This record gives sequence, structure tokens and C-alpha cells, in this order.
Amino acid sequence: MNMLEKINTHLELLSKSERKVAEVILLSPQTAIHSSIAILARTADVSEPTVNRFCRRLGSKGYPDFKLHLAQSLANWTLYVNRNVDEDDSVDSYTHKIFESAMASLEQVKNSLDIAAVNRAVDLLTQAKKISFFGLGASAAVAHDAMNKFFRFNIPVVYSEDIVLQRMSCMNSSEGDVVVLISHTGRTKILVELSALVRENDATVIAITSPRSPLALEASLTLELDVPKDTNMFMPMTSRLAQLTVIDVLATGFTLRRGAKFRDNLKRVKDALKESRFDKTELGL
Repeated sequence: MNMLEKINTHLELLSKSERKVAEVILLSPQTAIHSSIAILARTADVSEPTVNRFCRRLGSKGYPDFKLHLAQSLANWTLYVNRNVDEDDSVDSYTHKIFESAMASLEQVKNSLDIAAVNRAVDLLTQAKKISFFGLGASAAVAHDAMNKFFRFNIPVVYSEDIVLQRMSCMNSSEGDVVVLISHTGRTKILVELSALVRENDATVIAITSPRSPLALEASLTLELDVPKDTNMFMPMTSRLAQLTVIDVLATGFTLRRGAKFRDNLKRVKDALKESRFDKTELGL
């Protein structure tokens, strides 16, 4: 975790005065790395010992060491912005906040994703007799996207937003089937119950969810998405993007694992769909 991500993660654990320091740095990290401890303390309206205490709380030896790690975060293009969209934000302001938030969050998920777990998930999917994708709310859209991708892989694929149909499908699962459950919080009771149903039938559950959540603990295999806390007051954004990206990773792994002959079949599917679209040359594009 880079220093900007660490600051944001620790915000709720900081004292009131230390939080002032954090907010000043998050507002303008570029200014902070060029500021003396005296200037930073004055800007945050705190004492210099408070700044030092803040730095040590984040694992730095002191202010100079903290500035070094902060500069490295900026150099690596992993700027972690304040993602609160305010009522008086201009179009330019909230547009940049949302894009920068998405890029920073995906960077953090990429760096924290367990590649061994991804590899195991691809193994399970390529060996599955049947694959089901279930989610609720915003995660249902991700499950639908997964169905759309895996449907062309010449393997039985199940998707539904209906809770009753989800339950019946899980009750009818058997050994060799894989059920992928998608939930940002991992605390949705029905999905945890579905996971238990699937495992009772000797089928496999892959959960795409938050670390240490009830769903993560119930699943056969968990792809933990350590998505930074989404503080946007209007709607969840970054968690859905991270889930969609992981689905793309799994679909790509599935394609590569099946080999060249399988990819030839995918090309035939793609060619078959050409007739359903207008030709670019005819449209003058």
C-alpha cells in the first residue's frame, strides 16, 4: 500500500489533530512534499510534534522519511484523491474526481490481488461442467456481464437476478459445477446462504468479495478485492469497476488455458456475429 492509500485507510483511526494533517496532505500532496514540518503544521493548524506523531503512526521514522514515501507514491502515478463529490463541484471537478478515483482504486486492487487464487479460479472454471454467476443490486450487473462473456465459451452458463431461481439453481448444483457469487460487502445474507447450499451439494463456490467477509469465509475459494472505501455519497462506483475487471481477467485466463483450438472457435463465434452489425466502411467510419 503506498503512502497516500495508507493515509486514506487510516483516516478514521487518527486523532482529531492528526486528521487535520492528513486532510491537508490529501488536498495537495505535491505541496506537502515540498513543505517544511513547520509550514505543514501551520497549514494544518497543529503543532510540529503532532505532525511527527502522525508520520510515525503511518509507519515512517519521522517527517523526512514520510515525505520520501509520499514522493514515491506520486512518482508511481498512484495518486489517491479525496473521492467525496461535493454539492458545489463543477462538472470538471467531479469528472476528474471520478476518473482519478477509479484509476487509483484499480491500481490498489491490482497490487493486492492474490495471483495464486486467480490461477486456482481459472483452473476451476476451465474444468467446470456448468458455471453460474449470481449477484444482487449493482453486483447483479457484473454477474450479467460475466454470463455474457462466458456464454460464448461453449459451456453451460446460468445467470439470474431472481432470488428464487438463484436458490433453485444452487440446490440443483452438483460436483463439478462452479457457482461464482459476487458481492462487494460480502454481508448479503442470501448470498452467504447460497454459498452454503452449493457446498452442501459438493459443488464449488468462487466468491468475488471483500476480505474476511461472511461470504469470503463461506466460499470454497475467494478472490479478495481490497477496494478502497468508497466515500461517494451518491452511488457505489469503484467496487463495480474492480469486479468487472476481475471478470475480464478470469475470462482471459479461461481463453488462454483452453489453448489455440479453443480460440479458433471463439473467432468463428465472433465472425458469425458480424452480420448483425453495420459495416464500418459502409458508414464511412
